[in-house]
Amino acid sequence: MRTILMLVAAGFMSVGLAVADDMAKPAGPSRAKAQPGVSVFIISPKDGDTVGQDVLVQFGAKGIAVRPAGDPTPNTGHHHLLIDVAELPPGDAPIPNDATHKHYGKGQTEDTIHLTPGDHTLQLDFGDLAHMQFDPPLVSKKITVHVK
Repeated sequence: MRTILMLVAAGFMSVGLAVADDMAKPAGPSRAKAQPGVSVFIISPKDGDTVGQDVLVQFGAKGIAVRPAGDPTPNTGHHHLLIDVAELPPGDAPIPNDATHKHYGKGQTEDTIHLTPGDHTLQLDFGDLAHMQFDPPLVSKKITVHVK
């Protein structure tokens, strides 16, 4: 009987360890690893440019191919444009899709956006097939445009 109790207790301990191990794993989908030398950047407008309310923003990528969301080809992804966003979105969830986080999941490399007069910041955040940021995030330099 003592042997059986010890086996039962050992079984509970291993279940408890497995649960603790699962709890230690990060939540949410896994993130694709960014390859060395990969970068994304805003081609146009340039930092400090004065632009009209409708502004053509052109996106660039070096060392990684632009493909539509859902494409599982390694070393590919698509652009997201962050407008007036102070901090990057959390890395453990898909990049939000709202007025300040614009998705280009069809593989677009430019868009004409409408901005109100004043100063605005623009930054690219490159996402993988599931709109997740890469690890580490592939982001462009944040630029400021002056809208007349």
